Parts: sequence; C-alpha cells; structure tokens
Amino acid sequence: MRDVLSELLAWWEAGETVGVGTVVATFQSAPRPAGASMLVGPDESAVGSVSGGCVEGAVYELAQSVVEDGTPVLERYGVSDDDAFAVGLTCGGILDVYVEKVSRETFPELGEIAADIEAGRPVALATVIEHPDPAWLGRRLVVRPDAEVALSGSLGSARADDAIHDDALGLLASGHNATLTYGPDGERRGEGMRVFVWAFAPKPRLLVFGAIDFAAAVARVGSFLGYHVTVCDARPVFATTSRFPEADEVVVDWPHRFLAAERDAGRIDPRTVITVLTHDPKFDVPLLEVALRLPEAAYVGAMGSRRTHDDRLARLREAGLEEKEIARLSSPIGLDLGARTPEETAISIAAEIIAGRWGGTGERLVTTDGRIHRDLAPGES
Repeated sequence: MRDVLSELLAWWEAGETVGVGTVVATFQSAPRPAGASMLVGPDESAVGSVSGGCVEGAVYELAQSVVEDGTPVLERYGVSDDDAFAVGLTCGGILDVYVEKVSRETFPELGEIAADIEAGRPVALATVIEHPDPAWLGRRLVVRPDAEVALSGSLGSARADDAIHDDALGLLASGHNATLTYGPDGERRGEGMRVFVWAFAPKPRLLVFGAIDFAAAVARVGSFLGYHVTVCDARPVFATTSRFPEADEVVVDWPHRFLAAERDAGRIDPRTVITVLTHDPKFDVPLLEVALRLPEAAYVGAMGSRRTHDDRLARLREAGLEEKEIARLSSPIGLDLGARTPEETAISIAAEIIAGRWGGTGERLVTTDGRIHRDLAPGES
C-alpha cells in the first residue's frame, strides 16, 4: 500500500470511493510481494500493480464489482486456476489478492495511518481477510508500539485483538508484512481466520561513511531502493548537503564516534546497512572496530584495493578484533560486475546488499535452475 498511499489518500480526503486490491500471500515465483496494492479510482483509472501485468485486468474488474456491492473478496490467481490462460501467472506463481472498498466510511483510520507513515512512526494495520462469519471480513485493528493509545479498532473480540497485537508488534520490529492464521476467535493453534498485517516500519537505514564521489552515487542508489540514507564524514568541507542532495541527512563527525552514538541510542537494527568508503586507515579502522562488533547490523562493507584490504585486516587484528567479527566484513565491497565508475560501483555495492538480504548468489540467472524468487527469511521485509 505504501507505493500507492498518496493517490489513495487524495481520493479518500475528497470523499471518493476506491477499489483496492492487495497481494496478501504469494507462492512459488510470484512477481510482487505481499503488501503490493492496485487502486481502481472513481475515474476508472488504475494505479499500482499486484502482479506486474499478469492478472491486473481481472483484479480491475473484481475491484469494480466490490465497489458496487461493498463485500470484500479474497481471490487466488495462478496456473492452478481453471482460467489460468485467461488471467493466470505465466511465470508459474500463485498469489492471493484481497479486494476491498475503501472510503471515509469503510476506512476512517486511513488519515491517521498515513500521518504516521509520513512522520516515520511505526504503525501496523491488521485486516481480517477470511473468516467463517462474514461479518468479521474487513474488520481492522491498528497497532502502534509505545503509543499512548496502542490499539484502535477491533477485529471482533478481545482475544483476537490481543493475539494480533502481539504478533503485529513482532512484524513491525522486522518491517515484514504477513498473513497470519488463527482460530475464529483468535486461537493461536486454530484455523478459520486469516489476518493480513501491513507493517509500516520506518525505512531501513543506509549509513555511508566517506564523503567522496563514490559515496554520492551510493547515496543515490540507496535512496532509490527505499533506504533512509545518512552520509557521515569528519571533514566539513566535503560533508555538505549540496554534494549529497539525495541523502536524508549529512553528518559532520568522526565516523567511529557517530556510529558508536547511533549504537548507544539503539538506532542500529537488523535492517541497517553500513558502507565504509573512506579507504583511509585513520578513519576506517576505528570505524570498523565499532561496526564489526554490531551483530544486529545487516551488512558491513568496506571499499579498497586488495592491498588496502590486506592492510586493513592486519590493522583490525592488531586492534583486537576476533576472526568471527572480521568474517562479517564484505571487503573489497560489492559484487564482481567489472564496475569502474562511481555509478557502476554503487550498483555493484547495491547488488551485494540485495543478494545478502534475499539469499541470492550473484550468479547470472541464465546459469541457474529452480525458482527465481526465494521465500522470505525470518525477520525479512
């Protein structure tokens, strides 16, 4: 929903009614992840995508029907359907799409949720997408951690609300959308009720150390990939917002001191990516002493030649780092793409980060067999 939220909110604020189709579960090689949404506007326009083109037409027609009668529908699309050739996923994947009618009357909480997302406040939205009792369909629960009012709305019972509240907090911690299954009254070991949870966590962080031309390219690519980008360098003449317009913040500080402060403030989490582009021992060795002792960080990479890498390893060992800590370091940084320019190098670094996140090999797909898209690992978004 995040990708189409601005359009949805504009129609909602204008008092219009919108058909919304959302991917709530995927199987095999589905092209869009859970949480991807498509809108059918009051002007009959389509915004967003649920499948990259394979089933958009069918979802469009279903959304129009749902807007007419108001009853939400959970539909499965894929090659196993009888009409696979008409609306199926030619890539072989299967996906469940939940289609609902959204307006001020059906979704009064949307404005507050959008404000939370815009402000970077974590918020989860749980929606009943399947239940033996049709009256439960479409009911929503909004979950906010550490808020004065942690819950708003209800799924239908205190037991169900309590169960979903606890699970939604876990999904928020990882930024992971998911469909959860419970008994009809929220029983954890039961079946019958399925609840889709959007976990609108703040953007994952990309910390770029070293205010050089390669850092500017990495900041651009990181911003494009949806990261909150911070560039840090101790030299004020280089660490300026004019040199890094795509960065969300530019910090003038010694890199190791800044990272230690972020650690102490609890702002390093399992989605944080750290790139060290200084390739200067007086900066990168103290910085890596801190970074490699952060087991919660998703990735730590450092730029430099093979000679620089060998010298850096020796200095890190002299500084007392253990081999298991040093083993976390991706250096030289990036995948072997033959990159030369700052922009090509940034793509190489981003490719390694993406491969690490999703368990990719970095090989050419033409040389591999089996599924292209891997299942989410625990805690992935």
